[in-house]
Amino acid sequence: KSNMKSMERELHCPVCTEMVKQPIILPCQHSVCLLCAAEVLIQRGYPPPDLPPEPNSPAASPNTRSPRGARRPPPKTTDRLDRVLRPGFGTYPGRRRRDMSPAPMLFPCPSCHKEVELGERGLTDCLRNLTLERIVERYRHTVSLGSVAIMCGFCKAPQSLEATKGCADCRSNFCNECFKLYHPWGTLRSQHEHILPTNNFRPKVLTCLEHEQERLLWYCRSCQRLLCPLCKLRRIHHGHKVAPIAQACQALKDKITKEINYILANQDTVKAQITQLESAITHMELNSVLAREQLSQSVRELGASLAERQGALTLALEGARLRRGEALLAQVSERRGLQEHGGLMAYTQELLKETDQPCFVQAARITHNRYGLVKAIENVQCFSLSADPSFRHFHMDASRELKVISNMEYIRAPLAPVIDTQRTLAYDQLFLCWRLPQDSAPAWHFSVEFQRRMGLTEAGWGGEVRSPNAPVAWQRLEEVGGTSAVIDRLEMDSVYVLRVKGSNKAGFGEYSEEVYLHTPPAPGEIHTQTP
Repeated sequence: KSNMKSMERELHCPVCTEMVKQPIILPCQHSVCLLCAAEVLIQRGYPPPDLPPEPNSPAASPNTRSPRGARRPPPKTTDRLDRVLRPGFGTYPGRRRRDMSPAPMLFPCPSCHKEVELGERGLTDCLRNLTLERIVERYRHTVSLGSVAIMCGFCKAPQSLEATKGCADCRSNFCNECFKLYHPWGTLRSQHEHILPTNNFRPKVLTCLEHEQERLLWYCRSCQRLLCPLCKLRRIHHGHKVAPIAQACQALKDKITKEINYILANQDTVKAQITQLESAITHMELNSVLAREQLSQSVRELGASLAERQGALTLALEGARLRRGEALLAQVSERRGLQEHGGLMAYTQELLKETDQPCFVQAARITHNRYGLVKAIENVQCFSLSADPSFRHFHMDASRELKVISNMEYIRAPLAPVIDTQRTLAYDQLFLCWRLPQDSAPAWHFSVEFQRRMGLTEAGWGGEVRSPNAPVAWQRLEEVGGTSAVIDRLEMDSVYVLRVKGSNKAGFGEYSEEVYLHTPPAPGEIHTQTP
């Protein structure tokens, strides 16, 4: 009962999310309720499909039909060849095909989310999933037993008893006494198939959707479809692997049983894998937190470095401002000094009035040397700013740094190296050269792996490999610094497989494509080729 409850989700319709009712199998092998599928098609603009009648009670009411009555005779069947070649079912020589075929009816499967083609007849081409119906019926009786009572349809009111059996042939529910009454021992009715009581009687067996009353007795392995004897005669299945339904059923049962037994026998392995996955999830969450903290720390370090650099540049700018300010203030002081020496100008003008030449020369030389009139004149004539006030040399170009910051990302492992086949050679040593793709992250070092595969004793130099030997374990050259490597101490006349992968702080990247190198035979060794 617990197992039945655990599989309840497998019995739900993906459209209405309730227990499936009259499930049909879509071409994608998923099952949906017949009415749900019809509603979906109507919502998509398709015409209402012709649904087969499926009453909630027996096919005929007990008041109008007695199980003692004769069963309905089977429909008359025509000749099998005529039925195969009738319109809509196959072709034959001389038959004209329709020029314009109707557009295929597409159904959006809610399970696989794909548009599946139903064919020209729509839902009519979909088989009933009788097995799923039986499982649902057993589930209802096992889990929900007693929730809904099914009454006998032949007991006289008001003393109707609860039904204990259902008859798949009569399509009615019976209590024990009524079942014995309407199925007398020794009659054909006693051979009817009795089932659990149900309000949803279904066909006893699957029949062909195209050929009425024909049972599905064959299975086409190529088309993966059930076939009736008439479908088997079609040209479309000519040359296909067609097996009897019993053989296909047994093979599928054996396969599923083997798979189920394997899963059940490896429950400890599954539990260990679940434990490993849960541990991986825990480590993943922990590592993501550590990575987030490392990211924040890196950003803080970048901010601190920028702040430190900003302080240094600000000090340099402030020092330049002070030096230039002092130089310009000195010039201002000199010019103001020329304006403030009015007495000197008057004294010099009076000095020029002196008529005694020796006295004038003596006094003029003292005045000239003392007050620096020549230097003052030169400064006035050749005036220029002692410092540049523009600070144009202090403008910062951070475009390169901004580009670097905008391109910041997590470190990546190197991409798969590309083997340079033009420079890769084999003799008594293997010379292997490679390069990284342009968009690859840099590699700190490389790991070169090689493996001896086979010899070519039956082929000449440069011949083709014919019969491989058992491969040996991979050998490695670790931490190769450049983009080339030399491998020595090799077996002569052997084929070696080589591959390379790069490594950096993020770990190892992907392997390169494997390259096969053939060492030449030993000197003096003669090879013969088998004609």
